Amino acid sequence: MTATEADIDRATIEAFLYQEARLADENEYDAWEALWTDDATYWVPADSADIDPNASVSVIFDNRNRISTRLNQLRTGKRYAQAPASRMRRLISNIEVLGVTDGGEVEVGANFLLIEARARGTHLWGGRTTYHLRRDGNDFKMSYKKVVLVDLDQALPTLGFLI
Repeated sequence: MTATEADIDRATIEAFLYQEARLADENEYDAWEALWTDDATYWVPADSADIDPNASVSVIFDNRNRISTRLNQLRTGKRYAQAPASRMRRLISNIEVLGVTDGGEVEVGANFLLIEARARGTHLWGGRTTYHLRRDGNDFKMSYKKVVLVDLDQALPTLGFLI
């Protein structure tokens, strides 16, 4: 279902973003995965926010199949970069409804700060996320998520979790 400017309810959008962050933080992989559309793209660019992900290296550039594979690896408990699993909390702020895409999806931008606690110490991840949200009945699903890290041009420690 496509959205129009009149369909945009800021409170529903914010609730969706907060739920998505909570599910990821609490390792609720099944529920988090259910938030994605079948044709989703999840992208974390490396080096520059404006690269072509088909021609340059990205930290993550996953289609829906790869998102599922990544989650299955985490579910097995054999992803050694996450043994034990990171303890995380995301703070979402500066939420802006950017408009409606040509495909009729709501484009939303938000800043985030993610606190990751592991045996090796605590790491702060910060950046800006752009979402494309597609109506699914009274709710939304994500068809696109782009995470631009503040320090994307620097060497990154191991990302054994989804951000």
